[in-house]
Amino acid sequence: MENPPARGTPSSTELQGKHRSLGLASTVAIGIGGMVGGGIFAVLGLSIELARGAAPIAFLIAGGVALLTATSYARLSVAYPSRGGTVTFLNESFGSGVFVGGLNILLWFSYVVMISLYATAFASYADSLLPGRPKSVVEHLLLSGVIVVIAILNVARASIVGRAEEWIVAAKLAILVLVVATAFHGAHWSHLARGQWANALAIVGGGMVIFVAYEGFELISNAAEDVRDPRRTLPRALYASVGIVIVLYVLVAIVTVGSLTFGQVHSASSYVLAEAARPGLGQVGFVLVAVAALLSTTSAINATLYGTARLSWTIARSGELPEAFDKKVWGRPIEGLLVTTGLTLVVANSFDLRSIALTGSAAFLIIFAAVNAAAARLAKSRMQRTLAVVAALACFSSLVALILEERNRNPRGVIIVGGLVAGSFVVEAAYRKLSGRVIPSHLALRARVSHKPSATRPSSAGEES
Repeated sequence: MENPPARGTPSSTELQGKHRSLGLASTVAIGIGGMVGGGIFAVLGLSIELARGAAPIAFLIAGGVALLTATSYARLSVAYPSRGGTVTFLNESFGSGVFVGGLNILLWFSYVVMISLYATAFASYADSLLPGRPKSVVEHLLLSGVIVVIAILNVARASIVGRAEEWIVAAKLAILVLVVATAFHGAHWSHLARGQWANALAIVGGGMVIFVAYEGFELISNAAEDVRDPRRTLPRALYASVGIVIVLYVLVAIVTVGSLTFGQVHSASSYVLAEAARPGLGQVGFVLVAVAALLSTTSAINATLYGTARLSWTIARSGELPEAFDKKVWGRPIEGLLVTTGLTLVVANSFDLRSIALTGSAAFLIIFAAVNAAAARLAKSRMQRTLAVVAALACFSSLVALILEERNRNPRGVIIVGGLVAGSFVVEAAYRKLSGRVIPSHLALRARVSHKPSATRPSSAGEES
């Protein structure tokens, strides 16, 4: 396979350079904002239930896998600066066959799962603020309502949440730091003792359950075209953002385990971070964290739904989704938005938090393993190739550990993961066979998309993450 030029034609590079406005601090903020979102609020309790006193170690393991993968994203983002991000990397490395098509469909489904995770977390924290114990129907109404409202805002071109995003990111970071600072004083360090640790497999499994809280660093790659001095800024921003979040998450895990008994963690699993704030800050702390979680999950739903609709548009332009997704109404991919919203409502209302978290983590581990393999395939030196192979193996072995740990605890979730992965490739293969649509080569696709950079997935989109 002939590899395309790493930086594009001189004329396109010169044109892009005129519009680059993101420095290091802004680019790091994109990564941190993508990671510190709905994920940490949603699955912290599940991770602690698995790893128990070793939860900080589990967070460190997950962060290590994310950091290794960030090295591949750093090199690929510099070589192929594009708003297509992951989709572009896979197409550039492996071409436009069913394999890449299936991975791109899996990526789209993965974001549907992430939106479902954020909506479920939103409902859990909203429930925690209501008197008594709300019925299941209330939870379903809450999670469905927030999805529908955000979808309507996107259709109506409203951007209230988007304009407030910087303030929301600053507020949730400040609240997390406050919780960590106040909880250290009254923490029971015996909860972290070696005797309180789970077995090695459960520790790794606990780390991989929380992996969905780290995946948002990839948003930096979607902003590559807007970054000043990308060769220096992109790698630094990726490493700095992942490193900062690793430290923050490990500290959050330490104070949460130290502040609560494992019984309390289990009872408040879906809103455990708010419960962890109660010993140090009282009911005010509980409410403060719950409100932060509501704001965070809402902004994460908005950003991910916005980005996923455009991701489906990008995939459709490569021929891997029906042509209906390749059309825009009022300048936006309404078809993709409506289908994504409908799928999200089905997933969020059909599966529990544990199964959704397992599915999201497993799917992104597969996607990241493929990106690392792409980085190895496109590497220009033995050291680069070795590092990418190590990162790919780390993702794959983590996936295996997660599945082995969950096969007895949550066999239904493991079946869902298998169905999602298999379904992605079956859907892609069946669509190509039934539609007869001609799939452009990755070189033709790159030329086609480069002429319309504003139409692909925006840098502000994503998940938490």
